[in-house]
Amino acid sequence: MKTLLIAMLVAFSAALWAGDKECADCACPEITQSELAKAIEAKQVVLIDVNGTESFAKAHIPGAIDAEAAGADLAKQLPADKGALIVAYCGGPKCGAWKSAASAAAEAGYTNVKHFKGGISGWQEAGGKVEAAAAH
Repeated sequence: MKTLLIAMLVAFSAALWAGDKECADCACPEITQSELAKAIEAKQVVLIDVNGTESFAKAHIPGAIDAEAAGADLAKQLPADKGALIVAYCGGPKCGAWKSAASAAAEAGYTNVKHFKGGISGWQEAGGKVEAAAAH
């Protein structure tokens, strides 16, 4: 019985370690609020908001794509230039949901994918302007 328990613990630990390794694969460089603001002003960035459609409707960084609404068609909304700056963000510094969008962009062949760690909360706290989705 002890051997079975130890084997299960080893297998579980290995699965956790492998999960962490996968997360490391989707890691990408961070972009600062000021760098992001400049890129937005210069219209040199495509933003992906992963906060969900309900949150997106309330507030998102101007020009962002709603990842939840885009779903499987997210890559179709990205530019043809695979070197274009793509920035994924979520709710704030402790949120890891951005990784799904960053991974999707990387898997689609984009080579300049970054993460805005501050998320929508950090953007607003820094005085960044937000948009609300148009009511239908």
